[in-house]
Amino acid sequence: MLTEENNYLKLLAKFPPRPINSEAELRAAIKAINSLLDKPGELNRDERDYLNVLGTLVHEYEETLDLIPDIYGVEMLKALIEEHNLRQKDLVAVFKTESIVSAVLKGDRQLTAEHIQKLAEFFHVSPAVFFPTVKKPSETQKLG
Repeated sequence: MLTEENNYLKLLAKFPPRPINSEAELRAAIKAINSLLDKPGELNRDERDYLNVLGTLVHEYEETLDLIPDIYGVEMLKALIEEHNLRQKDLVAVFKTESIVSAVLKGDRQLTAEHIQKLAEFFHVSPAVFFPTVKKPSETQKLG
């Protein structure tokens, strides 16, 4: 029977956790994570701890990537229209006329608070998706 220390060391030997610096390393870490998650039964403490370490490394790597660009406003509206395979006339209920939809999409008119509220209801999203993300100062920057 394996002692707890031996069990953890066995996990470390099978896939030593290291900082992730490439897509290949990310795939390998995710494969190791999935092999634990796919295991029948509940994970023991060593497995949970090891999974936590791997998950932290994956999270740290993903934080360095710009996976989803910060789109908002009209660009977000265009993305939602495309995602839902809509046409301008499908948004007349929100904007009242197709010409207003066209003007907003061309940038000739701004989205109003009323438009944003109606769009949020129409697409079942938070109104916040139409506003830019407020970025937190980097942890390396000193505040004040």
